[in-house]
Amino acid sequence: MTTPKTAFGQTIHHVELADWLTATTGHHAEGFVMFDWLGVEDAGRPGASGQRHAVFLHVIDPRTREGVMLRTELGPGEALPSVAHLWKGAGWHEREASEMFGVVFGVAADGEPEHLLLPDSFQGHPLRKDFVLASRVVRPWPGRLEPGEDNTSAPSRRRTAPPGVPDPSWGPRREEEQQP
Repeated sequence: MTTPKTAFGQTIHHVELADWLTATTGHHAEGFVMFDWLGVEDAGRPGASGQRHAVFLHVIDPRTREGVMLRTELGPGEALPSVAHLWKGAGWHEREASEMFGVVFGVAADGEPEHLLLPDSFQGHPLRKDFVLASRVVRPWPGRLEPGEDNTSAPSRRRTAPPGVPDPSWGPRREEEQQP
């Protein structure tokens, strides 16, 4: 593990992938027993060969209320050991990271559904930079339609005037009166 860096009141430990399990177990033993969150971000550039991800784990020592953040990077095809056996709440975050970014965790729980947030038929990992967003024309939008798009009598927001602007039934606006 490298020397921790502190910025804006947050201590960040940059951990090598091989030392991830040792570092997390050590912090848990030191009293950082309160899980806060685990997150992932793309560490690479879109189109670059080999997708890299940075994984962040934030845990808190409830006695001192001090938090520490552990960070590691994963390359393509690398798996990260799970920390769900240390912090039970990390299991959900790991499954979300797996679904949204394609990060592989070394220990997977048996019998759990494959998808948390996306339908089973969904292909890909939508939060990765290399994920191509399909147009609503190509693939129908799975969510609720905008007002006016669902063929009901509800007015579209695009056709309504902003708040404070009277509708045309009030007569012409002052700028229109002064023009010849």
